[in-house]
Amino acid sequence: MKRTKTLQGRRLYIPQMSYEGALCMAAAFRSIGIEAYPSPDSDAHSDDLARKYLSGDECLPEAITLGSFLKVTEMPDYDPARTAFLLPTSNGPCRFGHYLPLARKIFADRGEDEVLILSPTSSNGYQDIGKGARELVRTGWRAVIVSDIMRKMLLKTRPYEKEKGLSDRIFQASLNRVCEALALPAISHKKRMGEILRALTAARDAFRTVEMDRRKPKLLIGIVGEIFCRLNDYSNSYLIRLIEKYGGEAWMSDVSEWVWYTNDEEEKRLIRQGKRFSGSMMIAKIRQKVMHADEAAMLALFREDFFDYPEPKHITQVLDLSRPYLPREGAHGEMVISVGKAIWYQRKGADGVIDISPFTCMNGIVCESVYPRVSEDLGQFPLRVLYFDGLQSNFESDVEIFMELARNYRQQRTDKTGLTRS
Repeated sequence: MKRTKTLQGRRLYIPQMSYEGALCMAAAFRSIGIEAYPSPDSDAHSDDLARKYLSGDECLPEAITLGSFLKVTEMPDYDPARTAFLLPTSNGPCRFGHYLPLARKIFADRGEDEVLILSPTSSNGYQDIGKGARELVRTGWRAVIVSDIMRKMLLKTRPYEKEKGLSDRIFQASLNRVCEALALPAISHKKRMGEILRALTAARDAFRTVEMDRRKPKLLIGIVGEIFCRLNDYSNSYLIRLIEKYGGEAWMSDVSEWVWYTNDEEEKRLIRQGKRFSGSMMIAKIRQKVMHADEAAMLALFREDFFDYPEPKHITQVLDLSRPYLPREGAHGEMVISVGKAIWYQRKGADGVIDISPFTCMNGIVCESVYPRVSEDLGQFPLRVLYFDGLQSNFESDVEIFMELARNYRQQRTDKTGLTRS
C-alpha cells in the first residue's frame, strides 16, 4: 500500500514569485511548526538545471521555479524523503496548470518520488498541510499584505534616496523583523496582529528616515502583467532597476489584487449556481470581511506614505475599467486585471505603463492586442508589453525609448492641464 506523504518532518521550500513574498510565506508556515524557507535564488546555473528536463515550450516562470527546486537537490543535506516544495496549481488554458504534474514527473523520473510537492487547495480543506491549516490560511493572507506593503515602501523610496543602497538595507532588516512576527508559534491571531503592527510601524519609521532628493521629478511607471514575471526580478532581468536608472519610479500591482479577484470570481460562480443565499456564500462573505479587516489594520499605518498611490477599494473598480476592452464575462485572469489596472494608473497620474509577460504568454498577447486602442482613448498614453524568455537580450534601448515616450506624455499632459503629479 502506498504511503501517504505528509509535511511532518520535512523542509518546505517556497518558490520566489517575489523574494519578499516567499520570505513572508515561509515565516507563516513556520508559525504552525513547519520548517520552511524561500527556494534558492535563480541564476544561470538553475536555468541550466531546468532546461535539461524541458522541451522549450514551457513558460518562463515554470522553468525558473523548477530550476530553483533542482538547486535544492544539490545541497549537501538534501534528502528526498525530508524535502517538500510548495507549488500551487490551477485549471483553465494557462500553462500554470502544467507546472505541478510536470514537476512530479521530473522528480519521479530522477528516482526521487519521495519528494512531496505540495499544492494545497480549499476544496479539501487544505488537508495536505495538516494540523494548523486553518491558522495558516489567515497568517498567510497577512503575509501577502505585509510583502505588498514592504515592496511598495521600497519602490517609492529607493529612486529618491541620497545614500545609495540604504533603502535596500532597510527593506531587508524590516522584512526580517516582520517575518519574526509572522513566524511566532502558538499565539492567537489577535496577539500576532499586534506583533505584526509593531514590526510594520518600525519598518515605516525606518523608511521615513531615508534622506531623499526630490529636486528632479521621477517618471511614475505603472507595472502590470503576469504575476510571477513582474514580481520575480530574475525573470524580468531586473527591469525595475533599469526603470529607476532612466529616471523612473515603479508603481507595482500588488499580489493581494489577484486574491481579491479570485474571491470576487468565487462569488460570481456561486450566484451562477443559484447559491446567492447559501451557506457557501455566507462563509465567503465572512472570510472576505475578516480579510478586509486585517488588510485595513495594516494599511492604516501607511496612510500618509501611500496617499499618492491610491489603490481601488474593490476589485470591481479595476474590472469595470477593463470592460470596454476586455469584459470579465468573456476574458478571465490577469489579462482583465492588467488592462483595467493600466487605465487606473493613468487616471491616478502615472506617466506610462509596462506590462511584463513571459514570452508567448496568452495574457500578454491578448493585452497587447487591445493596448493600442486603450492608449489612443487615453490620449496616446504610453503602454508597452515587454516579453521575457530567460535569454540574455539587450532590451535596455527599449526601456530608454519607452521612458522618453513617458516623459513626452507627462509634458503634454502638463501643458494641457497645468498640473503635475510631483
